[in-house]
Amino acid sequence: MKLINGFSKLSKLEKINWLAACFTQSPEAFIQQVTSWQHEDDSVQKVIDGFTENAIANFALPYSIAPNFMINGKLYAVPMVIEESSVVAAASSAAKFWQERGGFHAKVLGTVKLGQVHFLWQGNSARLRELFPAIKNYLLHSADDLTENMRKRGGGITDIELVDFETVEPNYFQLRVSFETCDSMGANFVNSVLERFADRLELFFTSSELLKDAERDVEVIMSILSNYTPDCIVRAWAECPIASFSELARSQGMDAQSLADRFAMAVRIAQIDPYRATTHNKGIYNGIDAVVLATGNDFRAIEACGHTYASRDGQYRSLSSCTLQDGNLRFQLDIPLAMGTVGGLTALHPLAKYSLEILGNPSAEELMCITACVGLAQNFAAVRSLITTGIQQGHMKMHLTNILNHLQATEAQAVAAQQYFQNQTVSFSAVRAFLDLHQ
Repeated sequence: MKLINGFSKLSKLEKINWLAACFTQSPEAFIQQVTSWQHEDDSVQKVIDGFTENAIANFALPYSIAPNFMINGKLYAVPMVIEESSVVAAASSAAKFWQERGGFHAKVLGTVKLGQVHFLWQGNSARLRELFPAIKNYLLHSADDLTENMRKRGGGITDIELVDFETVEPNYFQLRVSFETCDSMGANFVNSVLERFADRLELFFTSSELLKDAERDVEVIMSILSNYTPDCIVRAWAECPIASFSELARSQGMDAQSLADRFAMAVRIAQIDPYRATTHNKGIYNGIDAVVLATGNDFRAIEACGHTYASRDGQYRSLSSCTLQDGNLRFQLDIPLAMGTVGGLTALHPLAKYSLEILGNPSAEELMCITACVGLAQNFAAVRSLITTGIQQGHMKMHLTNILNHLQATEAQAVAAQQYFQNQTVSFSAVRAFLDLHQ
């Protein structure tokens, strides 16, 4: 019997036992494996279990450090949480490369977050625009109690716009609300204000003396923050003389200008071809997601926003760009990053708190700069590999340890394999054949 009622009310062990009995082929092995991931400190485990519903175990990912990131003249060791074997190595390599060339630079271009109240109104849109100043003033005052603390910190509601969608959907309008949330990501704050606005908007239409009885029929469909934040942007860049690529170019049988031209062309391809742009931007998010996870931020919201931003002109494009001018190469990334350093998991997850400490307890804007630079570094490392040795050489050598673990190689076999494959192509079949010969 697999159907169950009241699953959430069971204890953790009862949930595990039910799953083991109903869905696994080896119940005892499943129970042993799942419970082995329980944190030894019950107080820490209680915090982790509280992050979600129906937790039965902890799913571990590596917590790594990419050192030597010089950003705006300050040196960072950057925490990264990711399972892909080559990512941290690539980020560290790129950090070292650019540290010797002046490091990375970044600045925040904007920090505006957005939310929406979606509603239907049967009246004339010109009449709604006429009423809007009164509606806006009414709504702003209605949320004074919710925004008081945020206003004391320098944030709050910065604007409310009326957006008319009647050309595509009859009677549909929205309030688009702009927020500054200081060092918090601000999702709960934004949603609380929006729900207040939704309630008060209906009250305004039903009770205001400015409206006639025929104008009072309003229906709020929903109110929710938008994860698309095109005005919450950070720009990261690195630049150096093209001549400083000479050593790398010589190792590939090229001159520095040819290598720079090829690098710029590879980025240009991602600007004009969505197929390449998708993989190109995925490489950027290899770095960004890893920092976002390590600091307890929302990688799903940040990725969704970035991909929408990459499509803002109607075609999906690269988030990074490259220019060659006056003998210099400039590699740049403009990306929306709605991140916070207070509230949510940043305060609750033990390692998220340490990640922020390792980074020097940055403000939200500084964290945005750090994260964007890691994304740019990751992108640089990937493109550099693609136009020189190819992506597989470095990736598969890093992946060798995973293959050896999968094939249950002994310690002696692993040492021999690492030595052998320094100058050989790594593949699953090649590693298995090597182990068969070295029993």
